[in-house]
Amino acid sequence: MFTGIIEELGEVVSIEEFGESSQIRLRGPAVRSGAKHGDSIAVNGVCLTVVDTSDELAAASDEFTADVMAETLHRSSLGTLRPGDRVNLERAMALGARLGGHLVQGHVDATGTLLAREPGELDSAGNLRWEVLRFSLPQSIARYLVEKGSITVDGISLTVVEAAVDSFTVSLIPATLALTTLGTKQIGEPVNLEVDVLAKYVERLLDSRALPVTLAPPTALEDVS
Repeated sequence: MFTGIIEELGEVVSIEEFGESSQIRLRGPAVRSGAKHGDSIAVNGVCLTVVDTSDELAAASDEFTADVMAETLHRSSLGTLRPGDRVNLERAMALGARLGGHLVQGHVDATGTLLAREPGELDSAGNLRWEVLRFSLPQSIARYLVEKGSITVDGISLTVVEAAVDSFTVSLIPATLALTTLGTKQIGEPVNLEVDVLAKYVERLLDSRALPVTLAPPTALEDVS
């Protein structure tokens, strides 16, 4: 599990393709610190597993490698990454740590695209105080979004400002613009979206209440009695 609070902007070092899968090498000193084989690190909101051995990790103190399967490439924007691209990185949350964002699984539900950027007010020095970004909203996940609810965009825990039928907006403060990839995201570029998992559990529970109850046939013992 993750919180959606980005720890650092990392960089794609290299990508090796193997047919329908690939292996990606990333540079991220903060998330790499203390990382072990099998640890989970979210890359643009996608939970990936560190595959380096202890010796390999020791030899490259600020880099780590992860395998990306065909399913992940199909469902996320990781397939569009190229060496030199910046990525949002977050280590899996520690049990008992503060939950600064919301519960994030690192399982991408759909991808969207950046539709528009609307600058907000400026401070006395001419620096942007906030900016509103609008993203496309796939129909498959539209029902899970509500105003003031949570959504994960490229691994970033954000609050929904407006939830329209086919799009949504978020407001970004200067820290988010400076410390994540959304500060430089261009119109038309893809983003990974993960909705609040609690909404999906609630939906499933409500659906199960409406399902007809099927009685099991009597057992042999019940027939005798």
